[in-house]
Amino acid sequence: MPSTPHEFLSELRWRGLLHQSTDEAALVAHLTGTPRKVYVGFDPTADSLTIGNLVPIMLLAHVQRAGHIPIVVSGGGTGLIGDPSGKSAERTLMTKDTVLHNCRSQMRIFGKILDFDSAKPNHATLVNNIDWLGTISYLDALRDIGKHFSVNQMVQRDAVKDRLNNRDQGISYTEFSYILLQAYDFHHLYKSMGVTVQLGGSDQFGNIISGIDLIKKSAAADARASGSDGAALEAHMANVHAFGATAPLVTKSDGTKFGKTESGAIWLTADRTSPFAYYQFWLNSADADALKWIRIFTFLTQSEVQALEAQHAANPGERPVQRALAREATRILHGTQEMETAEAAGKALFSGEVASLPPQTFRDVLSTVPTSAQPLTSLSPALSATDLLINTKLASSKREAREFLTAGSVTVNGRKLGPDDSLTTADLLHTDSLAIRRGKKNWHWARFS
Repeated sequence: MPSTPHEFLSELRWRGLLHQSTDEAALVAHLTGTPRKVYVGFDPTADSLTIGNLVPIMLLAHVQRAGHIPIVVSGGGTGLIGDPSGKSAERTLMTKDTVLHNCRSQMRIFGKILDFDSAKPNHATLVNNIDWLGTISYLDALRDIGKHFSVNQMVQRDAVKDRLNNRDQGISYTEFSYILLQAYDFHHLYKSMGVTVQLGGSDQFGNIISGIDLIKKSAAADARASGSDGAALEAHMANVHAFGATAPLVTKSDGTKFGKTESGAIWLTADRTSPFAYYQFWLNSADADALKWIRIFTFLTQSEVQALEAQHAANPGERPVQRALAREATRILHGTQEMETAEAAGKALFSGEVASLPPQTFRDVLSTVPTSAQPLTSLSPALSATDLLINTKLASSKREAREFLTAGSVTVNGRKLGPDDSLTTADLLHTDSLAIRRGKKNWHWARFS
């Protein structure tokens, strides 16, 4: 069940989604009783988002489930500059057309997890910061934003300091100014939409603090300009509420980077990472990781997670946590039907019965195993089973190939092959494919053309 507003931070904490926050007691009070507007910014560095970006999306989902109002900020303006946080070298500037394309492409992801139904009081809203950053003049930026920032403090930021200490790289004035732009995002959203909380990854805490500082310094300057001072100024500032919180960096127990596999990054759109590959990523997670990730990447309740943990402790070989994680994470992003298809495809891969899979699912499944291009002419008039194993490197010699075939450990498209069998074009699945399995786990996708 969704949490209530006053339970929001405790919900994040038990899930492992709360790393640090500004004035937590005041933030808890602020989030209690009244729905608040909470935002997260997303960098349009690609036309999709990776699984690492799923953490801030899940943060916004919990915001909405707690009755608050999630605001998605697409970085059409800041994306033209590039965030130096965590970067050891200057980013290559993207063209305006590329940034616009990426922003539009990423929009399709948010609606899968957040509810944008305008009929609901706490519906999600998506805005693009190019709409305000693209209209502010350089002189206004220097006067209204830059005036409130100390260069002395800015150069002490880790992202800046690391680059300044690197003689080969340094940092351009462009990327140095990124801090001001993101801070202005929060300031603009605060004044124009009443947004009072910014969430992000742990590497964004400094940028979040900068936004809060700008809101407070700007509010104080405006109050002084209107004649407020002393007690009046103090009373005015008591009504300025801006907060921030961050989620920890998601890590893997083996020390490798989260969201990376041998075949590359895990993306949040099916054109980049198929639902099957996405399902398999979660299913193949290590015990230590699955026990942690099921809290972060699903909406299962505390009691449901505890029940799965008990099942895991009693029978870890059944991998109940991984199975639940794969099902729920895939359902959240791709929907129930795609989740069930991915689950069925995984069972087919395990059993070897891949021939019954629909063409696209078949290709999604086989895309996760070693693949080779084979000449179609090799099947005319026929290709011996021994040569097939050698050509696909599933055997190192004809003798070894015959041993595998004699032992009955080789199947092609679900059909067991013997040492005297051969294959022709009539054996191809979906006009060009042979799905070869040697033993239980050694698969190969041979594509003929």
